[in-house]
Amino acid sequence: MPLRVPQAPAPALRSVLTALSSPTAVREARTPALLAAQGPATPELPLPVHVLDRVTAEGVAATRLAGWRFHIRCGDRTVAAAETRLTPDGWAFSHFFEGPYVASTERALRQAESVAQPYQPRLLSVPELYMLTLWLHGDCAADAASGHPAATDLLVPLAPAPPGIAAHRPHRVAELLPVLTDRVTPTRLLGSPA
Repeated sequence: MPLRVPQAPAPALRSVLTALSSPTAVREARTPALLAAQGPATPELPLPVHVLDRVTAEGVAATRLAGWRFHIRCGDRTVAAAETRLTPDGWAFSHFFEGPYVASTERALRQAESVAQPYQPRLLSVPELYMLTLWLHGDCAADAASGHPAATDLLVPLAPAPPGIAAHRPHRVAELLPVLTDRVTPTRLLGSPA
């Protein structure tokens, strides 16, 4: 398998395990698939969630680690996801959720496993476009909590993707970043001062 899934911080994993063992946390999650799940639920596939804050004039993306996401499996299927966030006291459970990004992430990861080059999978969120991508980082030994997308890394937009950007089509960062930058950068109205 060419994907080298990074190891999540132990406190992040513990916080998800604690939430899974709490009937109150699961019940309040309002995730029908998790509530209806039969058998033990286990967190798997930890992925760091980075947020694209801005793109510099040189084309370098400024990102920051926002949390870790775990797929919650019950039996042979993923029923939900859990997210953790960094607080002043360390890693803490944030919430459970389900929806299209969970299945889309799994699909993109299956596609990435067929690529010959090894990658470190991460998630990259572009909040201004309501967009989430699977970020396939070429440096498998890199610290998953830091770093910026390299020009040769791959970004796979997850469904639902913004209009005009095909979901599940891998793009080199050097190709997709300018498109995202153009969409995020507000355009000046005609006749407005420079």
